[in-house]
Amino acid sequence: MIEIALKDLVKYYGANLVLDSVSFEVHKGEKIGLVGRNGSGKSTILEIISGHEKIDGGILSIRKGAKVGYLKQIPSFPEEYTGRDALNTAFIEINELEVHIAELEKKMSNSSEKELEKVFKQYSEVQQRYELLGGYDKEENLNKVTQGLKINENILNQPFSILSGGEKTTVMLGKILLESPDILLLDEPTNHLDMESLEWLEGYINQYSGTIIIVSHDRYFLDKVATSIVELEDFKSTTYQGNYSSYVKKKDEDLLLQYQAYRDQQKKIDQMEKSIKNLRDWAIRGDNGKFFRRAASMQKRLDKMDKVNKPNLNKKNIKLNLMLEERSGEEVIKVKEATKTFGNKELFINGEFNISYGEKVALIGANGCGKSTFLKILLGYENIDNGIIKLGESVRIAYLPQNIEFNNENTTILECFREDIQILEGKAREYLAKFMFFGESVYKKVGSLSGGEKTRLMLSKLLFNDVNLLILDEPTNHLDIDSIETLEEALEDFQGTIFFISHDRYFINKISNRIVELSDKQFVSYEGDFDYYKVKKDESLRKISQEPVKKKEPIKKPEKIKERTPSKRQIDELENNINDIEREITDVDARMSLLGSDYEELNKWLFIKGNLQEKLDMLLEKWIKITE
Repeated sequence: MIEIALKDLVKYYGANLVLDSVSFEVHKGEKIGLVGRNGSGKSTILEIISGHEKIDGGILSIRKGAKVGYLKQIPSFPEEYTGRDALNTAFIEINELEVHIAELEKKMSNSSEKELEKVFKQYSEVQQRYELLGGYDKEENLNKVTQGLKINENILNQPFSILSGGEKTTVMLGKILLESPDILLLDEPTNHLDMESLEWLEGYINQYSGTIIIVSHDRYFLDKVATSIVELEDFKSTTYQGNYSSYVKKKDEDLLLQYQAYRDQQKKIDQMEKSIKNLRDWAIRGDNGKFFRRAASMQKRLDKMDKVNKPNLNKKNIKLNLMLEERSGEEVIKVKEATKTFGNKELFINGEFNISYGEKVALIGANGCGKSTFLKILLGYENIDNGIIKLGESVRIAYLPQNIEFNNENTTILECFREDIQILEGKAREYLAKFMFFGESVYKKVGSLSGGEKTRLMLSKLLFNDVNLLILDEPTNHLDIDSIETLEEALEDFQGTIFFISHDRYFINKISNRIVELSDKQFVSYEGDFDYYKVKKDESLRKISQEPVKKKEPIKKPEKIKERTPSKRQIDELENNINDIEREITDVDARMSLLGSDYEELNKWLFIKGNLQEKLDMLLEKWIKITE
């Protein structure tokens, strides 16, 4: 069943064409990844489908009665609303039905026998609607979403108006998921989520029965959830079946085929043009009208030929040349017995790891675990409580912060670049062109730049000087996929050391040869990329989940005659096993009560408790059976 159909869609913003003849269909249950460069019209498509923007041409069809959910912007709530109140707006109709059900129950208790049948019918209809909307699962779904997205009690209890932008966005994402619309439009849903929440969201989307269109720069996320990719390029759309990696492979194949077809056609055109010229020359020399007619006929065929467009195999991208002039010592970063607390919160205790020359290391961990604080200590912006965090000998740093700021936002790109650098204007413009600042664009004001443009400008300033250690804090934020891939190619060629924080799992896989995870206040090293880390992490969690449960010796099956009359020893042993597991569950509950909002640890112990509860249920069933 087709949920959404776009046919020859056209959209202008003022005099600027954004979309031209965009056509694609979305079927029920599909998960579509919408990709393209910044400014290609991805968010505009979502705005049009959601009804926030009108089209200037073409046809948009949405299945009649389909409920569309889209987070266009953060809404304003009454001043007294908390994060919990904002989240609960997902249940407005359910809450109204609850009030209606209570009123009808009261009415039934006071109705005469004649009225009762009519009220009961109404009650049945309301109750059916309540069940259809998931009213009976409201609390379960609410807990599932708040835990999955790590919307903790602090966020839920604070006034919504004073939450950070990221916290507000996460709350509104939770609200939309709880509303369970038929069509879900998600614009960069992975922003502000840590890796555990990302994985939870992937699982949620994969189980979602509705239709989803996702705009995201997170290629790993699109690999996990997308069933099709729609690419917007040169104002038009192309649909590819499969996830992001399948799309990349298929697009490369299509470009090569198109280029081959273009070359073959150009050869044919050259031959036809040469033949037309020869025919005309012969006609003039011999004054032969037959040759003129043949030339004219061939020219008509050439004019009517359906031309194959030359594919653009060389898109404009950042052209980085990270040359290493001077290498550092073998030990680049040293961490020994490092301890840091922030207020009452311990970030890491007696942490240890080293980074050697030439390594490319990703630092990962849950939001708020202390990754950015570690970078600040390493760079000298924060003090350590105990231990050592230091750089090695002859280390020359380039640091790209997560939030990029410049000294004077009123300067031009060219002025900003040259403010600390002695370089002629012509050479500066030549260098800036490598970072996609061409022609008159170098005179744009820094304050008017997009996030991606600011990242490129900062990189141009950092990498002009010789460096042998790159420290990057979420380097792919604000960049479109093409720019991220170009950055990856440059970083893969860099011969020095790279130490970076990132939530972009695809980027981590491409760049890192080692993962350091900050977890349980310790630094744990994994020699490999993100996929390797995930395998080892899952193995470790499985091992932990089995540790609290003591393996009991299997009980020999008694004689048939004794099965009906179990011995006291058998019953006592079974009851002892039950008591042991109940004590272990109590211990787990006690541990969890001390963890507060440490969701990483809570999830781990919830998993352990679930295993224990399963074993306890099995033993209780056995006990009931043999004592009946």
